[in-house]
Order: sequence, then C-alpha cells, then structure tokens
Amino acid sequence: MELQNTVKEALNALYHHPDDTVRMQADRWLQDFQRTLDAWQVADNLLHDATSNLETLIFCSQTLRSKVQRDFEELPSEAFRPLRDSLNTLLKKFHKGPPKVRTQISIAVAALAVYVPAEDWGDGGIVNWLRDEMNSHPEYIPGFLELLTVLPEEVYNYKIAARPERRRQFDKELTSQMEVALSILTACLSINELKEQVLEAFASWLRLKHGIPGSALASHPLVLTALSSLNSEPLSEASVNVISELIHYTVAGSSGGVAVQMPLIQVLVPQVMSLKALLKDSSKDEEDVKAIARLFADMGDSYVELIATGSDESMMIVNALLEVASHPENYIASMTFNFWHSLQVILTKRDTSSPFGNEASIEAERKRRQGAFVPSYESLVSLVSFRVEYPQDYLDLSHEDRKEFKQTRYAVADVLSDAASVLGGDATLQILYKKLLEAVARCGNGENNEWRPVEAALFCIRAISNYVSVVEAEVMPQVMGLLPKLPQQPQLLQTVCLTIGVYSKWLDSASIGPAILPSLIDILMSGMGTSEDSAAAAALAFRHICDDCRKKLCGCIDGLFHIYHRAVSGESSFKVAAEDSLHLVEALSMVITELPPDNAKRALEALCLPVVTPLQEAVSQGPEILNKKPARELTVHIDRFAYIFRYVNHPEAVADAIHRLWPIFKAIFDLRAWDMRTMESLCRACKYAVRTSGRFMGITIGAMLEEIQGLYKQHHQSCFLYLSSEVIKIFGSDPSCANYLKILIESLFIHTTHLLTNIQEFTARPDIADDCFLLASRCIRYCPQLFIPSEVFQPLVDCSMIGITVQHREASNSILTFLSDVFDLANSSKGEQYLPIRDSVIIPRGASITRILIASLTGALPSSRLEPVTYTVLALTRAYRARAVEWAKESVSLIPLTAVTEVERSRFLKALSDAASGFDINSLTVAIEEMADVCRRNRTVQEIVQGALRPLELNLIPVS
Repeated sequence: MELQNTVKEALNALYHHPDDTVRMQADRWLQDFQRTLDAWQVADNLLHDATSNLETLIFCSQTLRSKVQRDFEELPSEAFRPLRDSLNTLLKKFHKGPPKVRTQISIAVAALAVYVPAEDWGDGGIVNWLRDEMNSHPEYIPGFLELLTVLPEEVYNYKIAARPERRRQFDKELTSQMEVALSILTACLSINELKEQVLEAFASWLRLKHGIPGSALASHPLVLTALSSLNSEPLSEASVNVISELIHYTVAGSSGGVAVQMPLIQVLVPQVMSLKALLKDSSKDEEDVKAIARLFADMGDSYVELIATGSDESMMIVNALLEVASHPENYIASMTFNFWHSLQVILTKRDTSSPFGNEASIEAERKRRQGAFVPSYESLVSLVSFRVEYPQDYLDLSHEDRKEFKQTRYAVADVLSDAASVLGGDATLQILYKKLLEAVARCGNGENNEWRPVEAALFCIRAISNYVSVVEAEVMPQVMGLLPKLPQQPQLLQTVCLTIGVYSKWLDSASIGPAILPSLIDILMSGMGTSEDSAAAAALAFRHICDDCRKKLCGCIDGLFHIYHRAVSGESSFKVAAEDSLHLVEALSMVITELPPDNAKRALEALCLPVVTPLQEAVSQGPEILNKKPARELTVHIDRFAYIFRYVNHPEAVADAIHRLWPIFKAIFDLRAWDMRTMESLCRACKYAVRTSGRFMGITIGAMLEEIQGLYKQHHQSCFLYLSSEVIKIFGSDPSCANYLKILIESLFIHTTHLLTNIQEFTARPDIADDCFLLASRCIRYCPQLFIPSEVFQPLVDCSMIGITVQHREASNSILTFLSDVFDLANSSKGEQYLPIRDSVIIPRGASITRILIASLTGALPSSRLEPVTYTVLALTRAYRARAVEWAKESVSLIPLTAVTEVERSRFLKALSDAASGFDINSLTVAIEEMADVCRRNRTVQEIVQGALRPLELNLIPVS
C-alpha cells in the first residue's frame, strides 16, 4: 500500500510539480520502479483500484505491458494463470476506454501468449480462448476485438524477450488458428458499429501472410465487405488497409505467390481499377485520394512482373499510375516512383535465363516490351519535370520545407534517370529540350521571375547526363549555345554551372568542344563571383571539365592558373569557399598530369607557390606566433597540398616537391605536434605524397618516419599511425627498407601497448586503438616477416584482448579485423611460414580470446557489431578447428541454464563444430544470431550472461 501511494505521489509530481528538478527526480524514480519485482503487483493493484486517475492508469498499464514483454521470466510458472485472469478482468473493465489503457492491456495479453505455448495456455490456445470469452461475454466484444487485432502484430515485436524457438512456435500457432480468427471476425460483421474494427483486425491477420488459398479469400465475406466498403465514408480507410494487405498477400512467397493467388488477384484488380475516376474527383478530400493512390501504387509495386509483359490489362494499370503521377501534390505523385524504377529494371535487364528461347528471341522480346512502355515513360517525363521548379516563395520557406523541396528534386532526378534508361538518354533529352526552349522563350519575353522554368528544365537535363551519348550532335550543341545567353540569376547560374560540369565528357568528345569551352569557362568564372552556392557549383564543374577535357586544356594552362590564383588567394571578387577551392586544386593537378615531365615540374612549382607562401610566412614569424595561430589558418593550405600530391600523377616531380617543402613541414610538425587538427591535415598531405611518389621519395621518407616516431611518443596523435600504415603499404615488401620499418613498427606498437593497458584507456583513446590495429593488419598483409617474429606481436595480441569490447565502433572493428587477419594468416602467400609463431601466441590465449568473443556476441558489444564478431569467431574456428570448439564449449558452459538452455547451447556448439569441419558456414551465422538473441532478450539475462563470462577480467585472471 505504501508503495502504491509513492507511485501516485511520484506521478503527481511528474505531471504537476512546478520545479523541473523535482519532475526529473520523479521520472527517474518511476523508471527505476518499473524494473523492480514489486512493479508487477503494484501496477496490477492500481489498475483494479477504482480511485486511480487517468495518469495512474496509463502509467500502470504501460508498466504491466513492458513487464510482460521484457520480464515475464521473473515470475514463477504458477503465476501465469492469475496474471492472465487479472489481465482478462482488466480488458473487460476497460472495454469502453480509456483507449490508451485498453491498448496497453491488449498488448500485454498478446505478449503473454508469445511466451506461453498453446497447450499451457489451455482452451486450444489464445485464439480459441478468445472465441470462448467473446461467446460467453458478448458485451465485451469491442475490447476483445482490439486484442485480436494486436495478436498477429506481436509475432514480429522484438521488444518481447521470448526465445527465438518459442517465437517461431507462436507464428505457427497463430497460422494454424487463422481460420478460427477469421470466423470470429466474420461473425462480428453482423454488428454494424464494429465493421471498421473488424476490417482493421482482418488487415492485421493478413500481415502474417500464411495459410489461406486465394480461391477461398476471393469469395470470403471479409474480403467482399472490404471491397464493397471502399466508397463508404466511415469504412474507406479500413477497407483500403485490407485491400492493400491483400495485394501484398497475393505476391508473398509464403502464400504461394501470384500463380496460386490468381483467383484473388482477378477479384482485386478490377475493383481497384474502378476507383481510377476518383483520383480526379474534386469532391474527394486529399486523404481519400491519397488512400486510393496508395492502392494503385501497391498494385504497381506488387504486380510489376506481370505489368512488364505489356499486355492490354497491364497497360490499364500503367495508365492509372500515370494519373497518380500527375497529381499536383508531390507526396501523392511520388507514391508511384518506386514502380517506375522497378519496371525500368525489369525492362532493361538482359536475362539469359528467360523462357523466350535463344538470345536473338530474348532480345526481340526485350525490345518489344520496352517499345510497349515508350509512350508511358515519355508521358512520365513531362509529368514529373515541372515538380523541380523553384516555388515563388522559396526564400521565405522554412528549413524543413526547403529540405523537402530538395528531396523532391532528387526523387524526380531518379525518375528521369529511370525514364532515360528505357527511352534512351538522347530521346529523353529531346523531350526536355522542348521544355527548355519554351521556358527560354518565356524568359526572353521578360515575364516576371520566369527564370524558374528555365532552371527546372536545365535541372532535368542535368539529371539524365549519364544516359546522353557523348556523340549526341543534335540537341546538346543547342543547349550549350543557349547557356551563355541566360540571365545570371544566382540559382539559375548554379544549375547552369552544374550542367556544364556533368556534360564534361560530352564536351571532350564533341567536335564543337574546343570552340565553346572558353565561353563555358567564362560562365564558371561568373559563377565563382556571384554567390557562395554558384561558386561551389562552378568550382565542381571546373574540376569535371579539367578532368575530362585535360588534353584539350594543356595548351591554355596559363589561363587556368589565372583562375586558380584568383580563387585560392582570397583577394579577388571570387566567392569560392576554402573547401570548394580544393576542386580547383584538383582540377589543375589533373591537367598538370597530362604535361610532359619537364613542363609538369615547372607547373607543379607554380601550383604550389600560392599554397606554400602563407605557410612560409607563418613559419618565419617564429615559434611563438606559429603556436598561437588557429589550426584553420594552417590546414586550409596544407589540405591543398594533400590534393596536389594526390592528383598530380608525376611521382618524381611530387617527390622533388615534398623534398623541397620538407623543412616547412618539419617546422610545423615540431611546433604544432600538440594540435590534432593540424597534425591530421599534415599527415594526410604526407600520406598522399608517399602514395604518389613511392620509391622516388628517397631520403625524405627516412626523415619523415624519424619525425613521426619521435613525436608519437610525446603527443600520441593517432594520425602518425595512419601515416605509418601508408608507408607500410608502399614500402613493406622492400627489403632495403626492412631495417627502418622494423624499428618504426616496434617503436609505435610498444608505445601503444603501454598506453592501452585497460578498457578505460581504449574508451578514452579510441582513435589510437583504431589506427594502431589498422596498422597491425597492414603489417600482416605487407610485411609479416617484420611483424610476426617481432617482440611486439605477443603484447599486441594481449592488447587486442583488452580492447575487443570497447564500445567505439571503428576501434572495435579494427581490433576484430586484426584478430581475424591473425587467424587467417595461412591464407596469405607469405604468412604460412609464420604459423608456428602465431600458434605459440594464440593457443595459450585461445580459451580467453574465445570467451571474450562469445561475451561480445552475447551482449558485451552492441548487436550492430554481430557481423564482424561472427567473422572473427569463424576465422578462429577455421584456424583451430576442434580446439576452437572446445574453447567455445568451456565458455558456453559458464552461462547458467536459466539464461541459455542445454538445447540452445548444443545447437550453437554443433554449428561451430560443423563450421570447423568445413561444412555449412551459413548455419553458423544463424546459430550465432540465435545465441545472441537468446542472451540479449532482456537486461536481466544479459547481466547474468556477462556476469558469468566476465570478459574484462580475462586479461587479469587466467581461465581455469
């Protein structure tokens, strides 16, 4: 009684106390209370208490629901019947509301049924029990109908902490009771005010997608009621839900698919088609139209394979879907977009297993089908292209509305791509070019704000660029000729720039390319000076043009340098942001790549000059000023070097540049090693220099490695490790580098293992853990001869065992990948000779490693990490076979039977044993997922499992 009063007081404080602190304390207390064993009885008592207010009833019904879902195993087995009877009494008590309370109690009863097998439930299982209750107490039928509705939904509710095997049984039990459930619902149809509820319950049972042949459903009273109620105002929404589920049911594999369900399809399709006229009925409100559109979209998505045959009947459905696509509301029209994509995939795929005979007849059939849909896709292009037009009030729109508009544009771009796949890019371009000409004519007439239709047409032309052939000579020259004549309104100019960029390959191939390139580059310069958005678009387009037309541009490199200098100096009228200027750096770098070596070297010097000058000035100002500079003032220039070294593909020239720049880089390394952002930027630049220059780096690489080796010990920056990874990849197999690489990796790894001595250190330094074990994996792949026999191999394996369960995703994945690489050593060509060394380290630790991995599967790591942990377990099992199974057996035997039954253990160990013998690997994945599900089914079980396995103690306590 005292606890009941405390709950009421806490709820009163939560909802009504003026002090936020008191409300938060009450909330925390109530959450803690819900986890206690007392919560069962208190919640039940308060729900039966006539004096409980609405807030108490809602809280207690939610508590009881969550207790049944998550903590049913807390109760002794004899508690089931009193709990069921109490919940049944509550269902009857609240059969007329409050609805929130009744729903929670219904879900609690359904969750109870998931746990309790039909034979233990009695009365032939819950559905038969429910039928008997409804027959005995007809006055409570509305409440029981809600339970019948939620029952099939709970099959897929993973909040319920039932074991996987029991969940599968429950699915079978409900499927076997489908006819009883439908007979109950059919009987309830006679009560007029319950029809809507009956139809919603029917839709819910259809989602199980089992058990009833289409021929039986085609004439079933529930189906006929749903079809006849489609135009009935109060029942239309429930009817649409039923018909939608029936459409999905007819194509579900478990229902036998289209062939078996054809009698039902032949009833559904004409009924849905009869609604087509309502799509344009102005008396219908938007929600009704949306519901009807949803049925057409469902029909299109479900029957797309049948529709793709191009029969007369299928074309009627396609025409209805075009009607939906023409609806002025984007969210209704977009319901069809998935259909147009799926249809395009079927029409364009080259299916060699087709039933149409030899390759020639298969191709002829494909062409026939595509031809049948050409008019539909031509109409579609016209119907969707207007949707990308900027609204008049765009600048006044909220952030969310602007975001929604952009998403609409992306969705339309995808639809246009689908259309171009079927029609061909050149044919689609013809349609869009007509729209562009119409828009330009209106714009030329000086009509107010008429840049918008021009921008929309160009956006569409840009969207299909991948499908327009590079030899197209009819429309594209006209389009490109129009661009310089368009008004330089900022949003239009942005799209003009982007359009120039995406047609860069066409510009390279077109005979008029060289003639029009200068005028297009002038447009890009205008874009760089107009707005930040147009400048970003222009910089991107400039990069595309320099990439694809680089040979043509070699002769005018001075002009390109002029644009580059203006953009990176920050002193001109250009509005190019620092991030976007990297596109220009990349652009010039790619053109320089095409130059002969001597010219490239001079051009590279010119490219570096505006970047190095500010860095030289910063270094020359002395250590004190350099130390105080914001990282951004340095990284903006260093990032440009990264792009230069990455994209100027002249290894010797880049090696020479990095050699000359090294004194400046070294000064920044020495003085700013404490600054993570600057170090990351500098290491990235060095990484690309190493990647491009390779063996031409000469003595610079030695100086660089010496630098990072010393700085890592002082400042622990993880970027020094990933720079070392790149060096290992390039130089790992070079015998002449073996000595200094051995010293490098031993120094880095020894220092890291001294840093990461417990899980708290891994949690505090996840970047170091991530990059350390990425480097270790690189060493296994590129220089096992230096790494495996070294003194650091064993400490690093020990270190990995400490860190496997770190919650940081990348760090954990890198550690797991490292261990997988160690276990898979025999798969690499050089690795086999080092197996004895590996085994001498792994076998003494095998039992502990296995136990940590099983702990990770069963809750020490989030369920989203199951895949990498599973692969690591598989690699361990393949490497150590029967021994690995024994290790796993030791670990699993530690888990109490209350958490994992003997049958569940045996199933897991058998799958492991099969994988060790080289049998089906997929069954191991399923067994691991099931074991993970069992051990994570609720917090209590997870704590029991982790308490038994104690993964974090294994580096301290040897496994007996």
